[in-house]
Amino acid sequence: MSDGVDHSKRRTLTIAAGAMGGVGAAFVAVPFVSSMLPSAKAQAAGAPVEVDVSRMEPGQRITAEWRGKPVWVIRRTKDQLKGMDGLVPLLRDPNSEMPMQPDYAQNPYRSIRDEYAVIVGICTHLGCSPTFRPEVAPADLGEDWVGGFFCPCHGSKFDLAGRVYNGAPAPKNLEVPRHKFISDSVIFVGADDQGVA
Repeated sequence: MSDGVDHSKRRTLTIAAGAMGGVGAAFVAVPFVSSMLPSAKAQAAGAPVEVDVSRMEPGQRITAEWRGKPVWVIRRTKDQLKGMDGLVPLLRDPNSEMPMQPDYAQNPYRSIRDEYAVIVGICTHLGCSPTFRPEVAPADLGEDWVGGFFCPCHGSKFDLAGRVYNGAPAPKNLEVPRHKFISDSVIFVGADDQGVA
């Protein structure tokens, strides 16, 4: 017996109304969620930044900006890591005893994962930005050079972990900022599981 109501039409209208409501809720939510993300101004002031390392080749360096400072991410090769092992007698603070890195980066490679270094690219002497010199034994840096960073302003030298060489004007290793891997291809710089830098 029919009650005069077209149930299939009612069901269609109910589904359409539900779908429209869902779309409307999404449109309302997007600006709200976006407003919760750090703005460009907040990022410049110090909010953490994400660095995508998915396209990095072994031996390559990329530069991100955090708090107005250059942050280098270096994807070190196995040969580069092996070359750094013999540098200990040449370095001022080879065991990273000065507080220039979080606890989890107080190791020979000053990193969470040996392959990746995350370093603030500002010399600890007078604030210059050293140059990336990954080549081995170039004529101007000598036979002991296995790749690293050279500050042309006053001659400070650092290895690929940012550890300063003995006799350099720079008094400390380069800073390793708080960071963490939020996936295999993205590094979060400026915060870790212990807090924000």
